[in-house]
Amino acid sequence: MRHTFNKVWRRGDVFIWLSGAGLALSLIMIAGLLFAIFFNAAQFFWPRETVSFFLEDGRTILGEVTGREAIPDPDNPEAVLKHRIQVKQGNRDIHGIDFLWIDEEAIRSTQKPADSMVVERREWGNFYGYIKEVRDKGKVIARGPEMGLTAVHELLPASTETHEKINEVARDDIGAINHSLEKTRLDLKVLAAKGIISGREVESLKAKDEELQKQYRELEAALTQLRKSQTAEVVFTTSDGQEKVVPISLVIRVYAPNSFGWLDRTKFFISKVIEFVTDEPREANTEGGVFPAIFGTVMMVLIMSLMATPLGVLAAFYLREYARQGPMVSAVRIAVNNLAGVPSIVFGVFGVGFFIYFVGGSIDNFFFSEALPAPTFGTGGILWASLTMALLTVPVVIVSTEEGLASVSNGTREASLALGATKFETTWRVVLPAVMPSILTGLILAMARAAGEVAPLMITGVVKLAPSLPVDGIWPFVHLERKFMHLGFHIYDVGFQSPNVDAARPMVFTTTLLLIVIILMLNFTAILLRNRLRKKLAVSGV
Repeated sequence: MRHTFNKVWRRGDVFIWLSGAGLALSLIMIAGLLFAIFFNAAQFFWPRETVSFFLEDGRTILGEVTGREAIPDPDNPEAVLKHRIQVKQGNRDIHGIDFLWIDEEAIRSTQKPADSMVVERREWGNFYGYIKEVRDKGKVIARGPEMGLTAVHELLPASTETHEKINEVARDDIGAINHSLEKTRLDLKVLAAKGIISGREVESLKAKDEELQKQYRELEAALTQLRKSQTAEVVFTTSDGQEKVVPISLVIRVYAPNSFGWLDRTKFFISKVIEFVTDEPREANTEGGVFPAIFGTVMMVLIMSLMATPLGVLAAFYLREYARQGPMVSAVRIAVNNLAGVPSIVFGVFGVGFFIYFVGGSIDNFFFSEALPAPTFGTGGILWASLTMALLTVPVVIVSTEEGLASVSNGTREASLALGATKFETTWRVVLPAVMPSILTGLILAMARAAGEVAPLMITGVVKLAPSLPVDGIWPFVHLERKFMHLGFHIYDVGFQSPNVDAARPMVFTTTLLLIVIILMLNFTAILLRNRLRKKLAVSGV
């Protein structure tokens, strides 16, 4: 037995088994984590049944069951544990809180009323209750849950269309006029700084300003008219008999989950998923969608890739192909490797000091001095955040490219030079295609890290809620100086900064799942491109 053990030990089989067990355990833990995230995220979109709880103290509570836990008894640890359930009762504007805990012993009976409704509102979160009647222009047009729900479903499309039109006027049209007004004001300021306070140019700008002011007043009047056109309202009753009037303009959807079949639930699930990835956030990011965060994350990663890849590849080619190998180059390589281990917040502080204050401040002084002291580029924005992330990830690209260059044999280079090619032609036409898979491998790793890092972004441009995207219809269409939203920061903000932790918890899981999916999609795209290049190079015999 001892001889067999010594033989196995000398062959190193034990270490192979331990390595395999460690790998299997890691894969199981990753799979378990992904399953937990997916399970909790899916629950956020799946419609739950509403339950009426009739309590021993005479109260009636209507809501969704969102959790159950044991109640520990410190005085008697051996006793049989009692349990309590968490109920999302909504109606925050009436009760003050969305969630409450109910001891199971305090429940006299439960019921799942088929006519109970869940109302998703633009403000104050969900409402749980029963439809009493629907009014329009002060007249009752439907009574009771069934007729009321039908009437609401008929009114909602027009209400949603009006709401979108209001947003379009308020955000796009008025936003464009505000932008033009600001530009006109700055042009007048520039002329005044030159001592020009009258003349044709000044009069032209003043006339333009008056015309813009007139358009602004017309749009404001149109906005007021649109808001007044939404005259319908729904009267609900709560489980304890209170009445609540909800204007149709605040209603996103009304549904009776207890009457849903599997097909209705599936349709509801799909519509919620689509809303999550295409809509804007509501209620301090705890409801609605995350489209601005998706857009900001992908745009930041793409700009970072455009900056980090050329810089990393050029540095690697210089170190491997052109620089004289010696102590200096070795020191540079050690410095590059050490950069990969620097805490990310340090890069963020460097980004604030160098990019924002120095570079951005200089740009403002030279090109946007008329807007000072309000900064244009001298404050956080998606450009500075992307450059900071490029510096953070460029060591990965350098190391990966250098490894690829080391794998290209000298015979390949010498054959190219022997055929009369110059050093540059050999590098461009022979060496670069051969190391392209390694460059893409570095890019994959860089994108994964850039999409997941949050700390540097918090001080270089990311915000909780961005009023507008970095890309819109206003010249120059791409606004790199604007602040942006990021999925990683969205997770941090909703999970740790939200005043309503219970309402925010599902959003944390869904955003985390979405961030993982986006990283996997970016990586798969780069992997497919790398594999195609490898196949092409193998066929060409390079």
